[in-house]
Order: sequence, then structure tokens, then C-alpha cells
Amino acid sequence: MFRRFQIGSVLLAWLLATGSQWDCAQVFAWGRMIANYSRTMPLAEAVRLTFTPGNECDVCLAVGEAKEQQNSPTTPAAKAPGKILLVFQPVPVIVIVVPEFSPWPSDGQTMLGASRASPPVPPPRPA
Repeated sequence: MFRRFQIGSVLLAWLLATGSQWDCAQVFAWGRMIANYSRTMPLAEAVRLTFTPGNECDVCLAVGEAKEQQNSPTTPAAKAPGKILLVFQPVPVIVIVVPEFSPWPSDGQTMLGASRASPPVPPPRPA
């Protein structure tokens, strides 16, 4: 269930980022225009009149303005009054000191199993 929610959220974010909300609004406006025109004229005439370039409703005009505003290039110079300077500070040098390696002293070490006798072997069993 959570996986479906994640996929749906990503899909919705992608659609909104690409401007698909304006396409949905335009389809809604066309459907409304066709429905209004088909009340007084045949359906074919209503569809032709809906897609005539000079015959746009208020929603179509608003969608067109929003698409133009979304696609217009916005430069940082238009937003900021002055030039933005980036200053990079030098990174301090980090020195890591590794202690000297000293192996374990080998004098006085004995192997624990060296003086032991091997375990007794069980007697052979008759076959």
C-alpha cells in the first residue's frame, strides 16, 4: 500500500513539474465548450467551433497565459539587483597521526597446546 502511494506521489510530482496541469485544464475547457455549443447546434458543428483558433473561452486564455509564463526564461539577473559573488574559503588541512607500529614482544610466549598430549584414540570396534 505504501509502495503505491510512493509511486503515485512521484507520478503526480512529475506531471506537475512538466506542466500537465495546464493540459488537463485545457481539456476541461474544451469539454465545457463542446457541451455548451452542442445544446444549440449539432455535435460536429460544436466540435468545429470549439477548435476554431479565434474562438477561445476565458479558461483557454488563462491556460495560454499560464503556459507562456511557465515557458518564459527567467534569468537570475532579473531577480537579483546586483551581481552575486561566490567566495570559496580554503579548507583547513587535517593531519592524522598514526602511532608507531610495535609488534608484540616474542620473548616469554609459549604455545598453549605444545606441551599437551594428544587425546586418547578409542579402541577399535569389531566389525
